[in-house]
Amino acid sequence: MYTMICVQKNTLEKGSVKKMITESIKKVKSLFKGMLERFSGGEKRRAAAEIALAYGQGGQTYVAKEFGMGRDTIRKGIKEIETGVEIKDKYNQRGRKSTLEKNPQLENQLHQILRSQSQADPKFKTERLYTNLSAEEIRIQLMKQYEYADEDLPGVRTLNTILNKLGYNLKSVMKAKPKKKILETDLIFYNLQRIHNIADEDENIVRLSIDTKDRVKIGEFSRGGKNRIEVKALDHDFGGIYVVPFGIYNVKEKTAEISICETKVTADFIVDRIEEYWVSNGYSNTGKTLLLNSDNGPESNGRRTQFLKRIVEFSMEHNTPVILVYYPPYHSKYNPVERLWGTLEQHWNGDLLDTKEAVIEFTKSMKFDQKNPKVTVVDETYETGVKVKEKLMRIYEKALERMAGLEDWYIQISPDKCKEICKSLTISV
Repeated sequence: MYTMICVQKNTLEKGSVKKMITESIKKVKSLFKGMLERFSGGEKRRAAAEIALAYGQGGQTYVAKEFGMGRDTIRKGIKEIETGVEIKDKYNQRGRKSTLEKNPQLENQLHQILRSQSQADPKFKTERLYTNLSAEEIRIQLMKQYEYADEDLPGVRTLNTILNKLGYNLKSVMKAKPKKKILETDLIFYNLQRIHNIADEDENIVRLSIDTKDRVKIGEFSRGGKNRIEVKALDHDFGGIYVVPFGIYNVKEKTAEISICETKVTADFIVDRIEEYWVSNGYSNTGKTLLLNSDNGPESNGRRTQFLKRIVEFSMEHNTPVILVYYPPYHSKYNPVERLWGTLEQHWNGDLLDTKEAVIEFTKSMKFDQKNPKVTVVDETYETGVKVKEKLMRIYEKALERMAGLEDWYIQISPDKCKEICKSLTISV
């Protein structure tokens, strides 16, 4: 029994010693790895060589395996230690030279071709060249204009890589960018924010946002989008039948009404729709103020005489103060009703608007702010180009209170002042 206990004790002691040795070796390896990582180039190479020499036979293989280095690199370090001569690394001589390094003129030649856009004008009237600037075509032009042999030029794929590196990667054709600001832009937005904050707190102000959507072409044409069932569209979009949606969005109530017509949306059309909305929603003669947001379009801007005349008459007829607040040019996307058109496009894309009824029904089934819009069809035809004579407009203009500095962007209209100013006019009030 005593003998068995002694044997077990000796076995445990040997196991513990072996474990300690193993852990010590791991720590030493970790220490060497950390040391090598702090070195670079020749220093790292010679440090690895010293470890290999200290290890003895099989040292090169051991160091290469444990420290992830090539044996040739370790041999190089051993040679440096034995001879005392440092071997200089020549990184710049490694690998093949790039195409532009072998032919320094090629970059300038590519610039010349790309700036003039390929082959020459046959009539020599301009320096412009007419061809699609693919890498293959540019390669052909290099051979034509600079007399390269085919074997002297890189392949199409290599040339395409060179063009990308030079900044001539494929780009979409850009439309001319419009002027983003007018001098009054910041002031207009400041005033918009001010009056909107007032409207949010005043229950007596009804804020309406109005806009006309781009006309919608009727036909079996693709409008993009996706559908869960297969939809086949014509391979062209020729056609001359259109409808035009006009929207009124109540910003506070988050409700929308859309009128659809087949004629141009004129100043008279716009005011008729506003008047219908005002009456049908019970705002007439209530003393509530109409705050009207618009994008200063051609038929409803702050200088459109027929629109202003009709708004003055609307103010008097329904005893309604009116505030016209316009968004600056190139910023109509901030007009709340614009979101209505984006939602509508997403709703009917992927299907065919092949009839007027299809446009109407898709518009009715759309959800905007979790509500369906009220949709009406306007069959009345409106005369275009109606203007108010200058002499008569001067009288109406007296009823308009324009803000100094923002005369075209902020206009107040009081029904009482309108009635007083228009007493001299032979119109029914």
